[in-house]
Amino acid sequence: MRMITFFMVGLTVHVVFFLSIFDIYFTSPLVHGMTPQSTPLAPPASRLVLVVADGLRADSLFTLLPNSSCRTPFLRTIIEESGTWGVSHTRVPTESRPGHVALIAGFYEDVSAIAKGWKENPVEFDSVFNESRNTWCWGSPDILPMFAKGATGDHVHTHTYPAEEEDFASTDASRLDSWVFTQVKSFFQAAKSNSTLKATLLEDKNIFFLHLLGIDTNGHAHRPMSQEYLDNIALVDTGVAEVVSLIEDFFGYDGRTAYVFTSDHGMTNWGSHGAGHPSETLTPLVVWGAGVNKAQRVTEFQPYEDGYLKDWNLEHIRRADVNQADIAPLMASLLGLPIPVNSVGVIPLLYLNNSDRFKAESMYTNAIQVLEQFKMKMTQKKDTTLPFLFTPYQLLTESKQAEFTHRARILIHLEKYNDAISLCQSLIALSLEGLVYYHTYDRFFLGCSVVLGFIGWTSYVILVILRTHASLVRYPNLAKQNPSQNLARFCVAVAVVITLFLIIQRSPLTYYIYCLLPVPVWYSVLKESGALSDLIRSAPSLPLWKCLGYFVLVAFGIELLVVSFFHRAMLTVGLAFLSLWPLLTGLVGKAKLRSVSWFLGCQCLAVFPLMPVVGREPNLHLVTCAGLLTLFTSACYLWSSWRRVPLHPSDRRQFFSQMIHVAVCSYVPLLTHYSLKQKQGLPLLNQIISWTTLASSIFLPLLSSTRLFHRLLSIFLSLTSTYLLLSTGSEALFPPVLSWLMFVWINIEQEALIAQGVSRRQENDSKPTISYLAYREIRKTSAAVLAIVRLPGMYDGICRAINTQTEMLCELNRRLDVILTQDRRQVAVPGLRGEMG
Repeated sequence: MRMITFFMVGLTVHVVFFLSIFDIYFTSPLVHGMTPQSTPLAPPASRLVLVVADGLRADSLFTLLPNSSCRTPFLRTIIEESGTWGVSHTRVPTESRPGHVALIAGFYEDVSAIAKGWKENPVEFDSVFNESRNTWCWGSPDILPMFAKGATGDHVHTHTYPAEEEDFASTDASRLDSWVFTQVKSFFQAAKSNSTLKATLLEDKNIFFLHLLGIDTNGHAHRPMSQEYLDNIALVDTGVAEVVSLIEDFFGYDGRTAYVFTSDHGMTNWGSHGAGHPSETLTPLVVWGAGVNKAQRVTEFQPYEDGYLKDWNLEHIRRADVNQADIAPLMASLLGLPIPVNSVGVIPLLYLNNSDRFKAESMYTNAIQVLEQFKMKMTQKKDTTLPFLFTPYQLLTESKQAEFTHRARILIHLEKYNDAISLCQSLIALSLEGLVYYHTYDRFFLGCSVVLGFIGWTSYVILVILRTHASLVRYPNLAKQNPSQNLARFCVAVAVVITLFLIIQRSPLTYYIYCLLPVPVWYSVLKESGALSDLIRSAPSLPLWKCLGYFVLVAFGIELLVVSFFHRAMLTVGLAFLSLWPLLTGLVGKAKLRSVSWFLGCQCLAVFPLMPVVGREPNLHLVTCAGLLTLFTSACYLWSSWRRVPLHPSDRRQFFSQMIHVAVCSYVPLLTHYSLKQKQGLPLLNQIISWTTLASSIFLPLLSSTRLFHRLLSIFLSLTSTYLLLSTGSEALFPPVLSWLMFVWINIEQEALIAQGVSRRQENDSKPTISYLAYREIRKTSAAVLAIVRLPGMYDGICRAINTQTEMLCELNRRLDVILTQDRRQVAVPGLRGEMG
């Protein structure tokens, strides 16, 4: 197989392996065709106001100021007097879209759906907004349209500001929230003089959604500990108080409005979110109004071990934590709406202020709604699986489903509401476990197919390496003596069987790729089995202890890499071992300077895995130092290269321009940070430099010289320019240190190969090179001539002529010795030593 074909096939195989992750681990959890379920009793609220403060951390809202005052007096009063509060626990990824989907639709969106689109819905889903009579939304154009698109009809009304207003470098992001509050006030003021709109607002099952993006934007731009972030929280508290007063006045204080205040995700101290740090997954939840329990004083210890109650000075107020998806069925229960059909949330009863019967009926509705999903998922999987291969979820068979629902109805009829609630909660837990069971039903089958293909490809690559690069004794290949038609027929038969199996099971198209890929891969492996046979037959002649040592070393390295996924400090251990390479192989005596450089490079690089991944305070002076270090090392190399081989003028100009570019990029972050700190936004010049750098870094190295180190230096300078623009601290030092180690690696590896080549020739003197054989023949001839010309009795003139020729032969012998020595040193890696010079 030609190298380019081998590369393209390998790339295709690895792309398939990568895409298989999404079909195995990240598939949509949604099923369709369920019947909406709602509580038959009258709901406590006629309307609901949902306020989502995007990016608000729980501690930022609940923590008191040093003087024991509160920056959110209105919400603090609600917590201590008229509402119920708790912490809403989000799930990874802690981003705005999945957070709002969990809040409003009640399920956790899979990663593949998030990657397919932000404003549009890759999969249609039901939501509380969709089940409402009317929903009015104000806020970000990134969030609101997806719920309007997912709703049936035109009863979801969105009002958004321009997308350009969401600039993280904005001078004052809190104006995004001020815009929302102003629009809501204008809306209700206009409704007073619009009889049609007023009549619509007075109907039941209406929702008002306020999406407040200012806190999140200020957190990204200035970090959550900044005064801008904290002032924005105070602004939100004031705005919520004004909106609540306006709404209560509009509806005549009828006591039929429920309020939910929460956040979609939190934020780390360094202004990011998306991972699973507690500062990202703990969000506030405050609920009050119609149908909601008032604050309850407690004296006993509350079962929360996170220590936040004491920090927030809320030990005396009952705390009711929920999962983020639980808020959707809670809102549906308060309004009497059908719970979103794909919701996996459980109604948090501690928030409800209603009769025990209402709570039992609500929980029964919740259980039936989740059970409907389980039944639909089970039916789909059963229809696409051969009967003898289908294994149902044993804890919730059809008979047990009927038993659960029948017993729950009887308990409600007998007014044993607490028992009915407990039974329904058990049914929900089993249904959710069953959903996971059927959602991951094909995971083992697909995983085995992908693993089989990966092992086959790895085996094929090893066999190709053995065949092309290993010095194995070639034995007669039996596979060539017997035609491989039987093997081809067998593989075709296996492929046909797999295809028929997938057709019967109505599997997706991607399943065919994952399951059929191992067939041609293993066919290629079996065709290359001759190399493996040669290896097995050559095994007795191989040094066993050396092979075992290499195997242990490779296994240790692989295991170290695996452990480093969980403990980054293991990379430091690996680099510490690598730093001893010249010492263990004896290269220190042959290349002292390069060995010391290798040792220092490994030790410096080993420091980086010990540093925190994120969360450091910005230190832009280190970015400048990294730029200066890059310039210094590049100048040193160019100076040493200039002493050996003068640079072409075009190469000189390119390297000089790239070094100037690095100097500019090392200064741009400092200028940007200063501009943002002064609230002047992102300078236009910085934007031009950044985008130009990103575009040029791809193409500039292609214009450099094709000499090995010149091309590598050009690539290094281009990548460093881009990396400096993305750095805020010590991470900027990583590319120079890594590049330094890579350059040393290339040099010291050549020293190792040369040393290895000389030692091998010393061991294999019985197999001299062609140059040495020619040298021996010439020495024999010259010796014979010398013996003849020195015979006595020859004429003096002839002797003088022959003596002249003898001196020429001696000079020839001396030169052949020099040539032979150079030949022995350079034969290990021909041509590369000259390139390195």
